[in-house]
Amino acid sequence: MGSPELTTTELSTSRNTAASGRSSVIDSIWGCTGSTIQKDDLRKRITIPEYLRVAMREAIQNKDVDSVMRHYDMANAAGAEPPQPSESPIIVFINAKSGGRHGPELKARLQDLMGEEQVFDLSAVKPNEFVQYGLSCLEKFAALGDTCAKETREKIRVVAAGGDGTVGWVLGCLGELKRQDRDPVPPTGIIPLGTGNDLSRSFGWGGSFPFNWKTATKRILDRVANGPICYLDSWNLVISMPAGEAMETPYSLKTSDCASLDQELEIDGELPEKSSYYQGVFYNYFSIGMDAQVAYGFHHLRNEKPYLAQGPLSNKLIYSGYSCKQGWFFAPCSSDPGLRGLNNILRLYVKKVNSSKWEQVPIPSSVRSIVTLNLPSYGSGRNPWGNLKPQYLEKKGFVEAHADDGYVEIFGLKHGWHASMVMVELISAKHIAQASAIRFELRGGEWKEAYMQVDGEPWKQPMNKEFSTFVEIKRVPFQSAMVHGE
Repeated sequence: MGSPELTTTELSTSRNTAASGRSSVIDSIWGCTGSTIQKDDLRKRITIPEYLRVAMREAIQNKDVDSVMRHYDMANAAGAEPPQPSESPIIVFINAKSGGRHGPELKARLQDLMGEEQVFDLSAVKPNEFVQYGLSCLEKFAALGDTCAKETREKIRVVAAGGDGTVGWVLGCLGELKRQDRDPVPPTGIIPLGTGNDLSRSFGWGGSFPFNWKTATKRILDRVANGPICYLDSWNLVISMPAGEAMETPYSLKTSDCASLDQELEIDGELPEKSSYYQGVFYNYFSIGMDAQVAYGFHHLRNEKPYLAQGPLSNKLIYSGYSCKQGWFFAPCSSDPGLRGLNNILRLYVKKVNSSKWEQVPIPSSVRSIVTLNLPSYGSGRNPWGNLKPQYLEKKGFVEAHADDGYVEIFGLKHGWHASMVMVELISAKHIAQASAIRFELRGGEWKEAYMQVDGEPWKQPMNKEFSTFVEIKRVPFQSAMVHGE
């Protein structure tokens, strides 16, 4: 019998709890309680039959599905006992560099709880290789009449063990199955090994790696095998900028020859003769402004002096100190106080709730950072949008926010002190809009560059005095399937 699917309303209650800033301590103790899960029983339920897991691993290593057909021939030879599929087959992708010293130990623990070939270290096997060769191996065996391979392909679930970047990477590669009409897309559960872990918090997997992690690992795998399925929107990001400007792009953004802007929204002003396009997908947030500048500085500092960042706590302390140094609290973004606000370089156009028309939305002059948020968890479990009352939602033309509602929430932060009060949930952020599509238009003026980040990956965006740079955000037409952890 298949696992139940959670409705948006049922999911929202647990997600509001997961987004609380208090959840980290509770989540860390999470592995210490609950009923005992027998190791042998768990292994029997989640371990893929040996001939299939070995064939998948070899197909990935060889980058060739045809090279492993001997495994099919042996398992389906005349007189051979028909192989039996496992009840709840699971594949794990682990970023062993995440989680400090726990990464390698967790990898060994996972391999002990299932077939070793089912645990993929992301430094050796990429998720796209699993999709291209591993799942194709199952599909080819199934097409030849192998019922065990067919049932395994239909039931298989995935675990992403790492931070939000790792989870997004896995989800993006699995999303290719939808584009290729290769259903079903395996639902994904999470083992949180990162610093913020906002995707993990939003889907009930906690905000930190549990203290009692050996016991918790069994419980996590059991929950992945049996947990209900829910869904997550993802958002396509397109950047159009004057050609010729050098830009150091984050991993999640790629150059694109086929990207274009929505023709329904006319561009006011001249366009450059040639434009460069970049494209990517985000699951949590995209931001412009001072918060991205602080993140950019922090990432460069951490890369230059990795010994300073030994774990989530030290990362957060260094980040806080760097925020002060960069001026989020004390110094202006510009020498002229009148030019500090993003409204001096930025125009915002959106398609609002229940509307198919583009319209311009004013940006408050006090705002120095604008965030486009998809999840109820941001910045290690905070909910800056807030849990808004029905009367306020109706007045503003908003709807209750969910991760699968087809909308993103756009809010502003004025400065570090305002952001601090928002992050401890004393106040909500500056609500700007709720939208199904967004276009930011940036024009340099006195600003030579702006700072942006997507799901924690920051970069420095060059700006032109004569021509605008555009950032357009639209929902990906299909959703990611997630296993809920609570």
